[in-house]
Amino acid sequence: MQLNNPVLMARIGGPHGIKGEVRVKPFGDDPLTLSEYGSLYSKDGRKFKITRMRVSKSVLVVKFKGVNFRDEAEALNGTDLYIDRSMLPNDIEDDEFYVTDLIDCRVVDPGGADIGAVLDVVNFGAGDLIEIMPSGSGQSILVEFTRNNVPSIDLDAKSIVVELPDEVSERDQ
Repeated sequence: MQLNNPVLMARIGGPHGIKGEVRVKPFGDDPLTLSEYGSLYSKDGRKFKITRMRVSKSVLVVKFKGVNFRDEAEALNGTDLYIDRSMLPNDIEDDEFYVTDLIDCRVVDPGGADIGAVLDVVNFGAGDLIEIMPSGSGQSILVEFTRNNVPSIDLDAKSIVVELPDEVSERDQ
């Protein structure tokens, strides 16, 4: 299946046991909704159908249709799983958004001066960080994604206001 507007929903980790189950890191508010979207797809078009799923600590343990042995599960390690954007609910609150909608938004300071563009929103365990590719620079900047640092998001204009803190972290390319 060709996804017109792919949204990353989860990443497959290592195997769990010997019967084809895998650990899956979901990227969403409610990890148990992952099975509600129907089939998930990899970037290369492979289809993944969840047959059962349970929570185990900070990940899901998932059994996919057709994956029955540990070596098959091991081969999936690192596979990103997507759905089409059209599968996501559109009735979200005014102050909520999907991270995918922020990618490529213009980033400006409170005075309207161009800073760059949103490259990604990442979380290494201590909270969300917005990754900004500055205009005319080769290294991205990581800024804590808080209301103080990101006071305004205008998805219609594809623009966000970022108040850069005194110290920002440059991420090596």
